[in-house]
Amino acid sequence: MFLTLKKGATRSQLDYICKKVRKIGFRAHISRGAKKTVIGVIGENAILARDIFESMEIVEFITPISKPYKLASREFKKENTVININGIKIGEKQIVVMAGPCAVEKKDLLIKIAREIKKAGAKVLRGGAFKPRTSPYSFQGLGEKGLKHLAAAKKMTGLAIITEAMTIDQVKLVEKYSDIIQIGARNIQNFDLLKAVGKSKKPVLLKRGIATTIKEFLMSAEYIMSQGNYKVILCERGIRTFEQSTRFTLDLNAIPVIKKLSHLPIIIDPSHGTGVRDYVAPLSKAAIAAGADGLMIEVHSKPEEALSDGPQSLLPKDFCLLMEELKKVAYAVGREI
Repeated sequence: MFLTLKKGATRSQLDYICKKVRKIGFRAHISRGAKKTVIGVIGENAILARDIFESMEIVEFITPISKPYKLASREFKKENTVININGIKIGEKQIVVMAGPCAVEKKDLLIKIAREIKKAGAKVLRGGAFKPRTSPYSFQGLGEKGLKHLAAAKKMTGLAIITEAMTIDQVKLVEKYSDIIQIGARNIQNFDLLKAVGKSKKPVLLKRGIATTIKEFLMSAEYIMSQGNYKVILCERGIRTFEQSTRFTLDLNAIPVIKKLSHLPIIIDPSHGTGVRDYVAPLSKAAIAAGADGLMIEVHSKPEEALSDGPQSLLPKDFCLLMEELKKVAYAVGREI
């Protein structure tokens, strides 16, 4: 249940309620909005403790939680969550573009790509140091060496970086180098890993699984948030359907649906969503028109030599042209890049 407090609630009153919540065996999660402060009382059958809080003078009203994803829901927080990463704000008017190669390969190549995407207007450099691949014989990433290459590119360009952690053991290592921890589609229901990044102070980008419903998607976000990390960015990257003309089917429906159900920002990955270079630009434009807060686009200087996902990677010159086109779409819907 949610406890909506009266205007002017003091820190000591908040602390008293949170202490009471913990004493009866539940978790207290605070959401401070522009007008109201809400305390989420989270736990099995928490609503049965309603009487304890109804008698508190500072509690204005109590609302049962109807959604299974409590903290990720609009019921818990009406305002959109904005995640600030070194001054880059995801979830506000500006659409944030993350770009770079699928996998970190050579240091000089990564820095070259980073410089080109920054010049085009990207704010975040993406690149996998650890690569989950369908085949065990495919390139698996450079590991910590790849993380060091990303750190070098950040130092040279000032771009924030995002990269994936695949196991609990990798979380601390990725935290050391990355500004955003990515949880890939294959790990969306790796609940121990979700709990581990939930204890991190770094923002987490959570990719939707290839056969994950939106409810399951938000429940995975809930695992992260339940551990105290509310800085979750959702990422739609395509789901598996019967269609075979693209690698996956990019579910643009997810944007307005999630915007209605959740306060968390959502970005779109049209590169993995289609697996086809030619479709990245039109779907990027469609995503912005539908209300996405950002894009994740794969860019490679020599896609024919890429160790991972070359066929879906844009050349830097094409990425630059796309960014100019995206500015027009963003302007048309009252946003900017």
